[in-house]
Amino acid sequence: MKKILIVEDDWSLNEGICHALSKEGYEVVPAHSLKEANTLYSQNGADMILLDVNLPDGEGFAFCRQVKEQQGIPVLFLTARDLEEDALEGYDAGADDYITKPFSIKVLLKKMDVMFKRGLGDRPQIFQDGYLMVDFDKAKVEVSGEECLLTPTEFRLLRLLIEHRGKLLTYSVLLERLWDSNGQFVDKHTLAVNVNRLRSKIENEKHRYISNVYGMGYQWLS
Repeated sequence: MKKILIVEDDWSLNEGICHALSKEGYEVVPAHSLKEANTLYSQNGADMILLDVNLPDGEGFAFCRQVKEQQGIPVLFLTARDLEEDALEGYDAGADDYITKPFSIKVLLKKMDVMFKRGLGDRPQIFQDGYLMVDFDKAKVEVSGEECLLTPTEFRLLRLLIEHRGKLLTYSVLLERLWDSNGQFVDKHTLAVNVNRLRSKIENEKHRYISNVYGMGYQWLS
């Protein structure tokens, strides 16, 4: 089930979009401000974001840029601002599409369907290189054909790194994304401990996956 974060400060519109998307089988997560959106996205992630431009605590452009830097999920702007320069600024921020209010729910659903069919927002379900196998749907990891048990934090860390393979994930990005669902905070020391434990479980002399970019963060190499 695709998870959609809906960032819209008009409560009735937000509720209407949530209702329509739920009927289509989407999991919906409503937010009414940038602060709330940041918190919900950091804790739960999303497969797509529907994002208003004008919000009580700022404009959606900066949040769009932040999301695109962290993870390349699709962002669709919903806004009453129909000037050409506003649309261009949205695309410059990394938005995948732009729809002006008032809009048809049918058009919104069609745009979302097209974006998903283009492959935007699809996450890798299995990573396999002959030595390491990670099945994200089943939360299962095997090393050389043997099951490898990871803690929930180690598995979330592994998923983040693989989803962003080849890209540097800064300490701040990882710390924001590794909040436990029960509110348990992961600090920089705990992050380092989890990375070292994860490396000890999945790496050997011939198979190196995680690089520590000193003073900046971590990167998945393969």
